[in-house]
Amino acid sequence: MLNPSLPAINDREGKHLPDGLPGAADAHVHVFPPDMFSAVWQWFDANAWPIRYRLTTPEIFDFLLARGLRHIVALQYAHKAGIAAGLNRYMADMCREYRGRVTGMATVFPGEPEAAQILEQAFDLGLGGVKLHAHVQCFEMDADVMAPIYASCQAQQKPLVMHVGREPKSPAYQCDPYEICSAERLERVMAAYPDLKICVPHLGIDELRPYRLLIEKYDNLWLDTTMVLTDYFEMPDPIDLTTYRPDRVMYGSDFPNIPYAWDRELKSLGAIGLAKLDLERILLKNAAHFYQFEI
Repeated sequence: MLNPSLPAINDREGKHLPDGLPGAADAHVHVFPPDMFSAVWQWFDANAWPIRYRLTTPEIFDFLLARGLRHIVALQYAHKAGIAAGLNRYMADMCREYRGRVTGMATVFPGEPEAAQILEQAFDLGLGGVKLHAHVQCFEMDADVMAPIYASCQAQQKPLVMHVGREPKSPAYQCDPYEICSAERLERVMAAYPDLKICVPHLGIDELRPYRLLIEKYDNLWLDTTMVLTDYFEMPDPIDLTTYRPDRVMYGSDFPNIPYAWDRELKSLGAIGLAKLDLERILLKNAAHFYQFEI
């Protein structure tokens, strides 16, 4: 799905949340230190799409909050062993000024020594959970090396966001997502850790139906909508959000690493025709419940 010819879309952006929405929290926003952001943007330029918003972490928070977002969940991931502790300190420092409006998530590199201690320190810093990315970190979610991470999150009642859907696939990754990612593998994790809250981004594409069925079966699984309701990717099947369990789906944007206007997905969500209560859940209440922040 990823290739360097993916287009930028110069659509108009609003200065505030689209009219008619009951408020929103963005459950999928990326932040990194400046040098890592530069490397991420270079990777996207070479392998994916042109990024529209090249902002620093404080600029990201200020941009979204000024436009009416009620809360932001800030995500990061360690692409190699040995850097997670520094990233976690950075996240905690960046979120401190925005206490009550931003939830910062920790990261750890699966399999690195003292993973449990790294997460314990991150939680002591006030970080609200953990973000992992299988495509970047090349882990098998049901492998033994994941046990310290799962056990730590479950014991501390911290949510885990894992990009474990097979797409977007790219030869630029160091592993084949189709070999390490599947809804079937995730179900084994859900069954083994029934008290661990997990969110899978992007509705789990391209396995839309298997993930939709999993949130019907497991009360500890959530999905987010990031980038899949924007008519940007060619989807394997039409997405009818009205058929999803409305208390297990939450809005996320992938801001700032997007090729279109910041509010494009919000406009799409408002146009689906969801019941008012369901729209409020997806835009705001589900994220507040999953990440344990007040609205």
